[in-house]
Amino acid sequence: MGYLGQAGVYLVETLFGLYILVVLLRLLLQLVRADFYNPIAQFLVAATNPPLKPLRRLIPGLWGIDWAAVVLLAMLQALKFYLLFLFQGRMPQPAGFALWALTDFLQLLVYFYLVTVIVRVLIGWVSPNPHNPLVGLLVRLTEPLLRPARRLIPPIGGLDLSPIAVLIGLQLALILLIQPLFGLARAWF
Repeated sequence: MGYLGQAGVYLVETLFGLYILVVLLRLLLQLVRADFYNPIAQFLVAATNPPLKPLRRLIPGLWGIDWAAVVLLAMLQALKFYLLFLFQGRMPQPAGFALWALTDFLQLLVYFYLVTVIVRVLIGWVSPNPHNPLVGLLVRLTEPLLRPARRLIPPIGGLDLSPIAVLIGLQLALILLIQPLFGLARAWF
């Protein structure tokens, strides 16, 4: 692959990766029932409405899940990998292609939660304004992971160790789930 191909791979990974993250954030905020009057949430809605509005006419939400956003994520992920493999001059079998795209998405989700839990811990140390839009969203996004961990590991001496348990669990998911799935996907190349 030459310089032009490397530039194409970089652009596809960056642009698609950022937009996939924006759509993922919108979906996650809908799942945790975040406040959509929040300026950050309003940005996400404005950035994702153009492709989601037509999809919603075809794909209704069900069980509290925005299936149009799920389909958009799958389409973006598939298009991203199609373009990446095209730039590299190879194309895996369809099953390998689908597994690779799904595994990459799961990896993105795990990394997203790794970062958000760490940021929430760091923000907790500086005692921010609780009305800050970012703080409210971080709490809503991370609480579904931290609440069960708090039930298993109660605070010790006023210190909440639940983020450590969640971070260990997420790292184990990367090692025991994501890496084997990538290995399985590589077998279909």
